[in-house]
Amino acid sequence: MLKSNLRKKLIKDRKLKKKNIKISLNSFYNFVKKYNIKNKIIGGYYPVNSEIDDLSILKDLNDKNISISLPVIGNNFNMNFYKWSFNDILYLNKYGIPEPKKILLVYPDIILVPLLAFDKRMYRLGYGGGFYDRYIEKVSKIKNSIFIGLAYSFQKILSIPNNKFDKKLNAIITEKYILK
Repeated sequence: MLKSNLRKKLIKDRKLKKKNIKISLNSFYNFVKKYNIKNKIIGGYYPVNSEIDDLSILKDLNDKNISISLPVIGNNFNMNFYKWSFNDILYLNKYGIPEPKKILLVYPDIILVPLLAFDKRMYRLGYGGGFYDRYIEKVSKIKNSIFIGLAYSFQKILSIPNNKFDKKLNAIITEKYILK
């Protein structure tokens, strides 16, 4: 199946199957405790289109004075992360996704990644813009960041079609299990 057809099917499935499913804060903290997150910057995303909601994780991190950031979409399918707090205003980008103001560019140590589907090899299928694949490529030349996909367990499929531009994640956390 072509990636574009697969995306359409997966977006429809996700909207139908999503029923207030959340990632447990305990599951998240149990997985990231080995990274000493107190001194790290965590990159999240603002959930849209029935993506798994990471805002409760980001809020808890923010309340614990752990630095958080959100992506900002730039020109030529580029993306960067900017420091953000729940006290800061968000602005809608051209895709209708809330973004922080471009004040302090950061390179997160741990980045939470939304997805449409994933497979056991840690490949993800996104919306097709390649924003996260490009970002993983770029930041990997700067630092050794950890990329964690957040997903509903029903988003796992047998195999994600991939090419040389597709980047693997380090782990995927669902409401039922952690794939690493």
